[in-house]
Amino acid sequence: MADVATAPRPLAGRRTPRQRRGGHLVPKVQRNVAAWGFLVGAVLCFSFFSWYPIVREVIMSFQKPVYGGGYAWAGWFNYNAIFHDPTFWIAWRNTLEFTLLALVIGFAVPFCVAILLNELRHARGYLRVLVYLPVMLPPASALLLFVYFYNPQYGLFDDLLRIAHLPTSQWVFQPGSGFISTAMISVVIASTWMNMGGATLIYLAALQNIPGELYEAAELEGAGLFRRIRHVTIPQTRLILIMLLMLQVVATMQMFVESFVLTNGGGGVGDNTLSVVMLIYQYAFEMSGASNYNIASALGVVLMVVLAIFSGGFLWATRERS
Repeated sequence: MADVATAPRPLAGRRTPRQRRGGHLVPKVQRNVAAWGFLVGAVLCFSFFSWYPIVREVIMSFQKPVYGGGYAWAGWFNYNAIFHDPTFWIAWRNTLEFTLLALVIGFAVPFCVAILLNELRHARGYLRVLVYLPVMLPPASALLLFVYFYNPQYGLFDDLLRIAHLPTSQWVFQPGSGFISTAMISVVIASTWMNMGGATLIYLAALQNIPGELYEAAELEGAGLFRRIRHVTIPQTRLILIMLLMLQVVATMQMFVESFVLTNGGGGVGDNTLSVVMLIYQYAFEMSGASNYNIASALGVVLMVVLAIFSGGFLWATRERS
């Protein structure tokens, strides 16, 4: 009884440590509930719109429709069908050709334009809007401009060649299936003009974060423009260059809308602009027979595996080594 009588009592208006913990717990729970709510929403969106289609595609690639409805296990039948289709190898050759040309043209041009804009002192904001304007256009609308430019009868490009007394071209409808064909170069030019704005602004933001003292030191050492780009600009933007290089390769290997719109869905003359994704579209929607959905799924899985191997190998090769 003495211990109870002499035990200190909390003063009026002062909370015990347990009460203080309880008071802080309510806002913390509320914050966590909101955070978990946003997280659950994001996970559900990814599950329904990204992960489920991927899993469903893999399952469909090993199935075939049966008479009366439903699907049966087909094993490697769909994969054997695409590997024995000559168009499969033509599509891969064209896709790799487009990717390489896009790296030479579409990867270098935005970086050079960003360097030029960074060196300018006047009208920089206007030129940024001008460069980014094609990105704001719907892809089909932007490519329809080049449908007019490339028209062999009344196209702008052939009119310019006639004015210069130079031989005209069929552009995207130019025959020939050799490597680096005129048709594929035409597709790459249209794609570069349509997509370069976003990469240019990213490069420009990276360039503006380079300390000016580095350029001043390079000038004091007598470095010219190209030496400053080689020894200052490129090393300082290395991470951005590597990231956009990987993203561009992944994006260009999924080329579809450029060739589809420019050739009116035909894949060019002799399939010289047919891409892998366009072949998937043809399997699924243009060829007769419901089983082509499964063959299209098999080709989609092959493309996904190729891109996953490339992305993993690229990240491993460019990782920071301690």
